[in-house]
Amino acid sequence: MSEPDARGTLGTVRNAVLLLELLSEGPAFQQLTDLAERSGLSVPTVHRLLRSLVLSDLVEQDPTSSRYGLGPEVARLAQRYLARQPILGALAPYLVPLRDSIGQTVHVAVLVRGSVVYVDRVDGADGGLYRDTHRVHAALETAAGRILASRGTEDGWRRALESVDAEQRSRLGTERDGWSAAPYLVTEGGSAQEPSEVAVPIVDGHGHTVAALAATAPPVTSEEQLDRIAAQLSRAAHAAGRALGHG
Repeated sequence: MSEPDARGTLGTVRNAVLLLELLSEGPAFQQLTDLAERSGLSVPTVHRLLRSLVLSDLVEQDPTSSRYGLGPEVARLAQRYLARQPILGALAPYLVPLRDSIGQTVHVAVLVRGSVVYVDRVDGADGGLYRDTHRVHAALETAAGRILASRGTEDGWRRALESVDAEQRSRLGTERDGWSAAPYLVTEGGSAQEPSEVAVPIVDGHGHTVAALAATAPPVTSEEQLDRIAAQLSRAAHAAGRALGHG
């Protein structure tokens, strides 16, 4: 982003969002000069924007190192946003029974700017360190993300492709039609920290895929077991989609 974009209200907002995005990547606290270099903005511009973001608690400055990181207001706004999402309310009656039925951790995922964000979860007996509170991954690395990116807009698909490296982009870029038509998708996990995942779409009354419902799979899973897990996920996803209404 070039320096002229900093002029005007819209440019200022765009630059502030850019800095928040950069702060969400890499170490928890980052240097002013590094942020200026990565953003393409001048040091004075970045400093001015960071001061405003600090005052709003969207950014905090470490008193020892003077470096900057995301602030606590980001978490509050995220929770307010999630509390207003109809899909989470529609799924609420089904997640625990679904977890009990399949015996695995169940996740709800949405697509945000080329990344898949896991916004709700009910833990199963499949314990492991991978069950962090919130997960964000490049969409095309997960079954849920592939479901959402392939069924979404052209811009969403483009962003998803841009979020992976060139080798993955070349290998996965031709998979969209197959993924979008599949009733469910599976990605193979390589460890206890990243287990296999089964995901199905959640389609609202307008025919839009608004989220994905995913579950971890046992370490050794037959195709018959995957079909059974996917069928149970699909029943819950269909019920939640109906609850979102048709108006």
